[in-house]
Amino acid sequence: MNIIIIEDEQLATERLKLLIKQYDASINIVGCLETIEEVIHWFKTNQEPDLILMDIHLSDGHSFEILKKINISKPLIFTTAYDQYAIEAFQHFSIDYLLKPISFELLSNAFEKYKSIVNSFTPPDYKSWQKFIGSNIQSVSNYKNRFVGKVGTKSYVIQIEDIAYFTADNKVVSVIDTDDNMYTVNHTIEKIESMVNPADFFKINRSTIVNQKMIQQFKPHLNNRLKLILKCKRQHEEMIVSRERVSSFRNWLEEGVVF
Repeated sequence: MNIIIIEDEQLATERLKLLIKQYDASINIVGCLETIEEVIHWFKTNQEPDLILMDIHLSDGHSFEILKKINISKPLIFTTAYDQYAIEAFQHFSIDYLLKPISFELLSNAFEKYKSIVNSFTPPDYKSWQKFIGSNIQSVSNYKNRFVGKVGTKSYVIQIEDIAYFTADNKVVSVIDTDDNMYTVNHTIEKIESMVNPADFFKINRSTIVNQKMIQQFKPHLNNRLKLILKCKRQHEEMIVSRERVSSFRNWLEEGVVF
């Protein structure tokens, strides 16, 4: 399988390459492109790859401009930090919409979905594609509004608006509510990231997802990181935004979503 990566952040490109090779070392990455102009030229002079991984915000504009100027007939996987363009993305025969930072689990699921679709629609049946796209659009807005958490043998229902943050300690994932109660949940932190609305929740590091309504203030921390102060009665751990997530975190707070 030949794929192309369209991404203007070098670190994000290198991460995708590593995850792809981890998933299947035989996948051939035929190009890594950074700008709209570069992508248009590449597609005019090269054969289309089997699959395209495309960021939305490029250094010279939105990648949707590419799709207006050239005809791309192969499936797309959008790899972006924002959720507000999801519906528009699926109108361009996108098979998945992955929010950064992209985990191996999410990327693997996207590739498995690609394989399933290719096997089902050969040759491509665009009416069937549209039906598939419609189901994806519905699922994008279907974020969880509550979780079931446990304390010992007792189970509790926690409404999404009452959650301050999620945190993982090895394989144990907990949810802390606004009254500082702690519950364990049967999901990985990566799975939870895909279950909650990214307009409201942000993964600040590998183990913590925070509700933006609970952020009282933030300040510089060691090694170009940020430290958050939440509105909880008390915090069970330091809330540190990792260095790689600082830029996206600031954009998320200012724009309401993360790209």
